[in-house]
Amino acid sequence: MGIQITPSILNADFAALGAEVGRIPGADWVHVDVMDNHFVPNLTFGPAMVEALARVSPVPLDAHLMIDDPDRHAPAYVEAGCGSVTFHVEAAAAPVRLAREIRSAGGRASMALRPATPVEPYEDLLPELDMLLLMTVEPGFGGQSFLDLVLPKIRRARALMERHGVETWLQVDGGVSLETIERCAEAGADVFVAGSAVFGADDPDAMVASLRSAAETAAGTAAP
Repeated sequence: MGIQITPSILNADFAALGAEVGRIPGADWVHVDVMDNHFVPNLTFGPAMVEALARVSPVPLDAHLMIDDPDRHAPAYVEAGCGSVTFHVEAAAAPVRLAREIRSAGGRASMALRPATPVEPYEDLLPELDMLLLMTVEPGFGGQSFLDLVLPKIRRARALMERHGVETWLQVDGGVSLETIERCAEAGADVFVAGSAVFGADDPDAMVASLRSAAETAAGTAAP
């Protein structure tokens, strides 16, 4: 599968999202942060906005649901056109059932953990997931500083995946930049969400390429 770069439109120009995603043709996914002002103290997009973006985006959408009651709402984001849908385990009542519903609707099922949520209690869920997202900042706002304390959890998550022989992707989100992406790749992450680092650059697509190169180099030199 290799390294994947997923720019977050939380840091893009909301008034021109269609044009903004057109500036990152080299990205693997577009990360769409869905917030409900309940699970996190911020409010962003809903299914209608996501559906409109899916119609014009040349890059597939990866929806990150930072919302209460994802069991009820997550399948709607597959129907809206997202290729991948992430729910937070802290908000889900039945994560296995929800992951299966997302998959049966045609999406990739992903589960997110806040920085302080341990990964080990969810080891047995890994075969049910297409991706595991480890937050490297507290969810809710873009532009936060990377939390190095999550690096050991990334390593533990990668070890669990290797132990179970699953092909689950390992995504990190929060404070990812040229200064931090190498540490994440060395720890075992292979999918990287970057917001301000990409859309704050003069050439967002060139930054996507630079982030990919840095992560590939770090992953290639990481100890097995």
